[in-house]
Amino acid sequence: MRHTLVPHSHDSRAKVDQALESSRDGLRALWISLVGLGITAAAQAVIVVLSGSVALLGDTLHNVADALTAVPLGIAFLLGRRAATRAYTYGYGRAEDLAGIVIVLVIAGSAVAAAWTAVDRLLNPAQVTHLPWVLAAGIVGFAGNELVAQYRIRVGRRIGSAALVADGLHARTDGYTSLAVVAAALGAWAGWTWADPVVGLAIAAAITFVLKDAAREVYRRLMDAVDPAIVDQAEDTLRAVDGVRDVTAVRLRWIGHRLHAEADLVVDSNLTLIAAHEIAADAEHQLTHAVPRLTTATVHTDPHSHPGAHHHTDLSHQRRSAEA
Repeated sequence: MRHTLVPHSHDSRAKVDQALESSRDGLRALWISLVGLGITAAAQAVIVVLSGSVALLGDTLHNVADALTAVPLGIAFLLGRRAATRAYTYGYGRAEDLAGIVIVLVIAGSAVAAAWTAVDRLLNPAQVTHLPWVLAAGIVGFAGNELVAQYRIRVGRRIGSAALVADGLHARTDGYTSLAVVAAALGAWAGWTWADPVVGLAIAAAITFVLKDAAREVYRRLMDAVDPAIVDQAEDTLRAVDGVRDVTAVRLRWIGHRLHAEADLVVDSNLTLIAAHEIAADAEHQLTHAVPRLTTATVHTDPHSHPGAHHHTDLSHQRRSAEA
């Protein structure tokens, strides 16, 4: 219940901040904790095979699905360091989005598998064996998530990474899902054959929440969506630059876990080319300081006598006609 009620992001962009990206300790904490969760899930999987517990199966798939959402982040770090080429002029940040699609499909498969198995067990009851091991596996799942949570939070606070602290709190809420397996084992021990599949269905629902969150973020990436508050911040920053009379357009897009901006500004018509260029350079510089994760910006200036991109076509036609 707490996992589904406490909001947390599965967007890999939200898992990155400057402190984390620039810190070896932060990156080490990220990968060590992921390995720890992987080992926890592997140990649970062995007990699933021995016991046939569908609740434990659901918790194992849930831990795997949650861990998989960090894969795009790893791809972003590895490919994001490669230089842009003549073919990939913006670099390789979009590989993160392609990985996200694959991850969504895997999580969807996990949700279906967990729900299907739980429903089948409800319709065709079976004895859950090795109950002490199932109970222990649930406790191990909780302990594994809690240890990862404490490690991420401790390192995140030491290096000043809000993203790593948030990921630690996320792992802590996931640990409560594992405690549901403990309840299922105790219920089966009491002779309630329905307890294990019912808990399995509840965990399948938790995986569905993970799926919904991850699918929404991947869709927003593919559609180049950004937080409107960031657009407002960019516009306010540009309007505050000395010499800018108006801002006619601001466009932002994520490329991997970094932002790129394009902006059209209106300046005085009587400025020299150098003066207009200085305003554009200043605006670009101020943007990269004011907007988090913004690394590049392209700024175009229009004279106030011809503001907006809709004048460009007419100006081109007039120029061609004059040359003819």
